[in-house]
Amino acid sequence: MFIITITVSDAMSSEQYESLFSGHAKWFRHHFLTGTFVVVGPYADRERSGGIIANVESRDALTTILKEDPYYPDLATYDVRPFIAKMIAENLHQLQQG
Repeated sequence: MFIITITVSDAMSSEQYESLFSGHAKWFRHHFLTGTFVVVGPYADRERSGGIIANVESRDALTTILKEDPYYPDLATYDVRPFIAKMIAENLHQLQQG
């Protein structure tokens, strides 16, 4: 499992950001619906930035998925951290907002 922070470049114009966001949203929605991304959402304290928890077999498999994102590789930074879930709350779905 991996935790990914994606931060879109502040240098990108609002027009370019908006034109690519629909493709970005389709990308993360697809991987959420297939079960690869198990949690997806924007950060509440930073615009153009969000987090993903991904359930993939390897870093290479994740890199292949990240390369599909319209912002990859030069329009956003991707901070990827391997993660081992030791405890998961049964009510995790109840924390969903929006």
